[in-house]
Formats: sequence, structure tokens, C-alpha cells
Amino acid sequence: MAHLRSLSLFCAAALLATSGWAATVSVNGVKLEDSIDIQGTKLQLNGAGVRVKVIVKVYVAALYLNKKAATTEEVLTATGPKRLTLTLLRDIDAGELGKLFTKGVEDNTARGDMAKLIPGLLRMGQIFADQKNLKSGDSVFIDWVPGTGTVLTINGKVQPDPFKEPEFFTAMMRIWLGDKPADYQLKDALLGKSS
Repeated sequence: MAHLRSLSLFCAAALLATSGWAATVSVNGVKLEDSIDIQGTKLQLNGAGVRVKVIVKVYVAALYLNKKAATTEEVLTATGPKRLTLTLLRDIDAGELGKLFTKGVEDNTARGDMAKLIPGLLRMGQIFADQKNLKSGDSVFIDWVPGTGTVLTINGKVQPDPFKEPEFFTAMMRIWLGDKPADYQLKDALLGKSS
């Protein structure tokens, strides 16, 4: 079943790449634009998939870049704006989501590099805790904006004070694309691969 899910997502991404007329793709009922604009830069949908925890579908994630990337290194070294979107498929405690993000960063960051990330992780955890609950259909955008930093947008509301350090965005992306990703099949889907 998981193989079929990854294969269908891969086929959808391939169809988008070859058809100039397609404007959206649907992943688990969530409509995703095949391209978006951030600060005048057009970004293309690199890949999308569903985060499954045990057997529960938690959210649809989509990765947007200015050019296709098939590896984590290509994503992290790509220049220009980048965006990862999360669209929830179930209600969730926002504070718990923040804690899961922090654990994902810890799992994919060398111990020596964690110290400089702690202030940002604490602030991010507080941002999510302040949200209380996120509902099915709610969205989170994690943007890298050159010259600004990492910008979090929750349900269309841009959170104040971007995270200025490039290392913070890299650490966040490793939650999904690192050596110990939240979901290996989702990692492949975001990188446009089928399993």
C-alpha cells in the first residue's frame, strides 16, 4: 500500500513536470499548486507526500524550490527562496507538533552543532505552544527568504521575528530530509522519488 502511495505521488509529480497546463496536484485530498511565488521568485513543486505516524495520516508536506533537487544536499545548497508546506490531515496539539520538530532536529544534527540552534528551537516551540491546537486543514509554511531568514507562517499569519541563521532552516529541513527523517517514504516523495 505504501509503495502504491509513493508510486502515485511520483507519477503525479512526473505528470506535472511534463504538462504545461497543470496548475494543481492533489495529495490525499489536499490541493497543491505546482508553482508558487516568493518575493518575485517562481518556485516549482519538487515533491509532496503524506506523513504517516504508525498508521495515522498526520499531514501532507510539499517542498518548493527554484529548480528540481533529487538529494538532500541539492535541496540544502539550492540558492534563493525555498518553502516547505504542511497541511494537517487531523487535529493535533500544536505544542506537541513543536516538540516533534525539536526532536527531529536533534535526531539529525551533530551534537556539537545543537548549542547554536537551542535559542531558535525554544522560540519555535513557544510559537507552536501559543497556537494551542491545530485543526485538520490548517497549514504551516516554513520559508527560507534570503536576506531575511526562516519565516514561519501558520494559517496565513506570518509569525514575528524571522530566524536569521541559515543553520536554522537547514536544521528544520533535515527533519524531513536528514539521515533520520520523520518518515522515509515522505523523504523520498519530497525528493521526487518513488520507493
